[in-house]
Amino acid sequence: MSTQLFNEGATQERAENARMSNIIGAIAVGDLVKSTLGPKGMDKILQSSTGRGDDGLIVTNDGATILKSIPLDNAAAKVLVNISKVQDDEVGDGTTSVCVLAAEILRQAEQLLDQRIHPQTIIDGFRLATASAREALERSAVSHKDDEAQWREDLLSIARTTLSSKVLAADKDKFAVVCVDAVLRLKGSTNLDRIQIIKKAGGKVSDSYLSDGFILNKKIGVNQPRLIKGARILVANTPMDTDKVKVFGAKIKVSDTAQLADLERAEREKMRAKVQKIAAMGINVFVNRQLIYNWPEQLFADAGIMAIEHADFDGVERLALVTGGEIASSFDAPELIKLGTCDSVEEIIIGEDRMIKFSGAAAGQACTVVLRGGTGQMLDEAERSIHDAIAVLSQTIAEPRIV
Repeated sequence: MSTQLFNEGATQERAENARMSNIIGAIAVGDLVKSTLGPKGMDKILQSSTGRGDDGLIVTNDGATILKSIPLDNAAAKVLVNISKVQDDEVGDGTTSVCVLAAEILRQAEQLLDQRIHPQTIIDGFRLATASAREALERSAVSHKDDEAQWREDLLSIARTTLSSKVLAADKDKFAVVCVDAVLRLKGSTNLDRIQIIKKAGGKVSDSYLSDGFILNKKIGVNQPRLIKGARILVANTPMDTDKVKVFGAKIKVSDTAQLADLERAEREKMRAKVQKIAAMGINVFVNRQLIYNWPEQLFADAGIMAIEHADFDGVERLALVTGGEIASSFDAPELIKLGTCDSVEEIIIGEDRMIKFSGAAAGQACTVVLRGGTGQMLDEAERSIHDAIAVLSQTIAEPRIV
């Protein structure tokens, strides 16, 4: 009696068929993205089957972005996609190159297999070639980190090379300077969270610039101070509403309107006590992940505290990082809450939008790249290009030898 190992309808490939299936799948992935490689590489338009209008539309020549947007069934093709993702996470650039190189190696391996050379012998040969290539790179590598002027020029050349195949190629000299200046502010750190990228539609790509400090894509509340010097910042994720009945969907029966007024008064006094507890910490800037309703907003304004509501989670995490604070959700033990600090907080205008700039943050490495452009797709691809460039530069600073 035979035992069934696989699910009903499952197929199995062995020996030569399995090997050729994997090789063909990997080569197909390489052929898919190789047209995007190099200074003359072409962009690809990816449209989601469920997208409407601009939704689900991606215009890019970034290998990792293309591959993770395409569903694949072939096992070897999925391995190449994972290699591309790791390359993107570890280095930031070269995602297309690793796929094309791997596909070409397998193409050559296919020819060797046709000559009846054993696969393990081919693998050993590739390992010897890898070791030889590594030795050649080690001999050719040089470092100019001790020569400040030459080191900066090397970084600019690396940034220009990275940007040459991107959508920013026409302005690669300008953006190379932006990326190098941003990475040098990190003072050797590879934590790119201190570099904020803000995208604002409108204007030309060449209108983009690097700004000192951290820019939060939010507006200051009504009647709030527009400028705070010597800011002491509390970054929080806490509810600042008074109408708990409405929020939680509860039902309350009252016999007259006086009882309803008493209920509302109790809620308002409870919120007043919460605001007073926050203000007692000596802060002058309050940034909340959640909404701040009109009543607590007015209380903050009366106390001279700048209140900023509904900041995106990524934004508050970065803000806490660069200002040296922590995200608080409870204020029962204020002595345990770490406040952030910076020299000033002010409202600025980028294009037609108002934003908030935190200057002179405790982590002096903080900076913001402000990207301008005509369309959302253009800005998204520009952001990917900047990310690739600063990622490569940060890795170069960590390992300064270049070829």
